[in-house]
Formats: sequence, structure tokens, C-alpha cells
Amino acid sequence: MSTTRTLVFDSPFLLGFEQTRTLIERVAKAAAETYPPYNVEQLPDGGVRITLAVAGFSSDQLAVTVEGQQLLVAGKREEATAPQKDGQAFLHRGIAARNFIRSFVLAEGMQVAGAVLEHGLLHVDVARPEPESLVKRIPIRTA
Repeated sequence: MSTTRTLVFDSPFLLGFEQTRTLIERVAKAAAETYPPYNVEQLPDGGVRITLAVAGFSSDQLAVTVEGQQLLVAGKREEATAPQKDGQAFLHRGIAARNFIRSFVLAEGMQVAGAVLEHGLLHVDVARPEPESLVKRIPIRTA
């Protein structure tokens, strides 16, 4: 209970907010991640496209999964720790080749529509379906 955030959610007046507390902790952890770099853009249909710079990764080295309300994009390269190929000598190695897991918290109802890898960029489209009408007409019976 070293942070103010923890103290706020531990208040006896806030009951049932454990999920919100977990969500805030996930977002704080995700914000601390810096690799790989990414963009988030608004799509005309109301969805979003997340584009990650994954140069050097092939589609079989990448995984896009959804666990609960969390979108996870992972990259795993075996060559990152393997010895260099015969005759291969780098004068400068600026293209990152390390493994990563990048996470994004999705709002309720958002769905991953697909993922495409092109020219070293992984595009993940997330759709925001129209919410169902919240107005529910209740029939009135007569007695």
C-alpha cells in the first residue's frame, strides 16, 4: 500500500472495484513498455488500428491473442540469442531483434477484427461494434 492509487481503492466505501484496480495496474505496466514502438489511429468506422514496428519478425514469430479484456502482441525470435551465421559480421546492429510482449487494455465490447503483417509493420484492427439498444420496454400487465 505504498501508492496513493492503492490506498484509494482500498477504501471501505469502494466495494466491488477490484476489477478497476487491476485494470489501472495493467495500464500502468503497459505504459512503461517501450518496445516495439507503435501507433494507434482512429478508423472511419469507429474502430482503431494499432500498428507496431516489428522489422525482422516473420508472421510465424508473432502472436496476437486476447485474454479477457487484454490484447497481447508477442514476438519471439530464436535467432536473437543464437550465434551468428557463417561469414556474417555486423559493423552496426541497430535493428532490434529481442523478444517482446506488448499489451493493450480493450474497452468492454471491443473485438479484434484481424491482423496483417506488411513491410515490417504489424497492423491489428480492433472493431467497436454498435452497442445494442439499452432501452428495454417492459410490458404492463393488468390485474
